[in-house]
Amino acid sequence: MTPPVRTRPDHESGWLAPTRLRRAVRPLLTSLPVAAAVRGAVALALPLLVGVFTGWVIPSVIAAIGALWGVGQDGSDPYRSRVLRFVALGLAAAVGMTAGKVALRSGQSTAVAACLGVTALVAGAFSLRGPVASVAGMHLLLGATIGSGIPVPGPWWQAPLALLAGVGLVLVLSATPWLWRRHHVEQAALFAVYRAASDALGAAGTTGAAEARRRLTDALDNAQHVMGRYRTPRRHPASDARVDGLVTAFHLAVRLAEAVTTLLWEGRGLPPMVTSVPMLMAVRLLPGRHDGTVPGLPDLEDGTVPGLPDREDGTVPGLPDREADSPGLRALAHVYATADGERIDDATLHVAASPRPGRSVHLRYAVLLAGCVLAAQLCAELLHGPRSYWLPMTVVFVYKPDFGPVFRRALHRCAGTVVGVAAIGAVSLPAHSTYALIGEVAFFGALMAVGVRHHYALATTGLTAVVFVLVDLLGDHRSLYGPRILDTALAAAIVLVVHFAVWRDSATSRADIQTEAALAAASRYRDLSPGVTSAERQALRRTAYRQLADARRAAGHARREPVRRDRTQPDWEESITTAEQLCDAVTGRSLGAGP
Repeated sequence: MTPPVRTRPDHESGWLAPTRLRRAVRPLLTSLPVAAAVRGAVALALPLLVGVFTGWVIPSVIAAIGALWGVGQDGSDPYRSRVLRFVALGLAAAVGMTAGKVALRSGQSTAVAACLGVTALVAGAFSLRGPVASVAGMHLLLGATIGSGIPVPGPWWQAPLALLAGVGLVLVLSATPWLWRRHHVEQAALFAVYRAASDALGAAGTTGAAEARRRLTDALDNAQHVMGRYRTPRRHPASDARVDGLVTAFHLAVRLAEAVTTLLWEGRGLPPMVTSVPMLMAVRLLPGRHDGTVPGLPDLEDGTVPGLPDREDGTVPGLPDREADSPGLRALAHVYATADGERIDDATLHVAASPRPGRSVHLRYAVLLAGCVLAAQLCAELLHGPRSYWLPMTVVFVYKPDFGPVFRRALHRCAGTVVGVAAIGAVSLPAHSTYALIGEVAFFGALMAVGVRHHYALATTGLTAVVFVLVDLLGDHRSLYGPRILDTALAAAIVLVVHFAVWRDSATSRADIQTEAALAAASRYRDLSPGVTSAERQALRRTAYRQLADARRAAGHARREPVRRDRTQPDWEESITTAEQLCDAVTGRSLGAGP
């Protein structure tokens, strides 16, 4: 038998201090996307440095614009998803820029307006069809806006090719880590599920149990998205054994969530050893992803748990076993034993997708987007003459209802532009060399990369400053600080007036549709047949909880949009909460935890 491990308080053992310091510092470091910030700085500065050394300054600036858009869409999702998104972004932006350049070189303002209107209709028609289509549609229109607003000398193909090269640079920087940490994203997503499960068990019997269960659902939804291409555990050669392990860890995470939900439904506090079970599973299933600690247990030096490797009777003092008096504990013990080597069935988890907007919604958005872009272009012509791009470009960025509440996005855009103009004005005063300007681009590119993951206003601050420097490198040395702020405010006003005058109830309708679909999914889960298989039950449960989480987010977006005083929005949150409680009860009853 392994002797019990004795822990000593900090004042008796100095070696624990570095460990505790590491635990305190690690969350701060992990919350700051250092790698993304470095990618943003390098992606924007490198093309400009190459342009300075080779003398091809104009193509390098266009490449930096492509890199700027790529940094705005860089993420921490699976590498295959990133490649697909960047390819769609680059091709769409290059096509849009080509169309814009052709219209601009015609010398006719009507040709520019027609190009922007048609491109906006096309972009809006398929922007709401999914994440990749949304990114492609937005950058198709952005390419046309820049191509028709910034005159670039040289052959017609040079600027689109340079733009594509800039996007390609971000793709290479973002996807290269795949070579040495191929499944890092999947491991991180799965580890987040097990940590959220441990936190939820720690909240059992408290007022925070419901919110902890929602965080577990969000983590599991993200893991399901990340693991989407790995449908079921497969029997591959040894080189693919790691993939099989990740899929097994995902299926066990789904079962673990069911057991955790049951224990939360039972509503009693749990001892630390029980709340540590998910992290013990993570240590076994996801080596290298834990931080060397498991709540409630001594520090782990080598990924092993004291007292666990040499079990003789299949039980460990303090851990739940299959003879526990609680159905939830029995289910947790079964999942834990499965993680320790028992076979898991290979049934595929089929989870229904959330409803998407219908054809009429796509058509209405396309028409309104085109109208806003044309109105912005007309205002730009009247205020600044030909070859103005800031007003329609701002409309493209702001009017993205699938990216969040339009009203909040407009406010953040204005705030970010003001701060960005002030920041670039302050740091540009002492800068008198091209290399200093490139250093500013690198700094604000890193700031934008951080903002993309944390706050849209911060991302706008970085983007605004970078665009000012890039335009200056193109030879436009006008003082445009005040006009850019006014243009941003005018573009935001155009979007808000058109959107809320014609389509005020869009967010409300979206929340209604999502809530109805979620309630229907919860009802299907409630009415499941007693004879369904475990995989079918898990699929119904996952569909219900996932759509309820989507509905809650849609309701939150709708709450942030202005509404008429004479109209009261439905109480979506109450219906969603009731449905969640219903699903919790069904989960508990399915495992014998309730009447």
